[in-house]
Amino acid sequence: MKRWSPLLVLCLPLAACSWGIRLDSGGEKVRTAWNGDIDGCRDVGKVTVSVLDHVGPMDRNGLKVRDELEVLARNEAATLGADTIKPLGEPRDGEQPWGAYHCGRHDRAPMKIEQKNADGSTETFPIRN
Repeated sequence: MKRWSPLLVLCLPLAACSWGIRLDSGGEKVRTAWNGDIDGCRDVGKVTVSVLDHVGPMDRNGLKVRDELEVLARNEAATLGADTIKPLGEPRDGEQPWGAYHCGRHDRAPMKIEQKNADGSTETFPIRN
């Protein structure tokens, strides 16, 4: 057991990095406009979120850091009454600014799926939200 103690002490902080960062019920209703499409949306504010991007001398996985920043931004934007967020810049030192917008998601047209038929024609099927 004594052999594993130093290893456990070193690995425990790395494993604990993402504990507690979860999408809450408000954040689930906020979409991310990765394509920047916020036409017709009302600006409700700016949110800046941050997470640890390194632990000691070790850098954390960049994709994991980005995912956590998005989750935090969606949760925070929901408290402002926003239903859409858009990144305003790239993550830097574990911090990222986001724009928060109200786009009236209920006014949007439903999403559709297209299916190509054997004769080359296309059928479109609405998806319920």
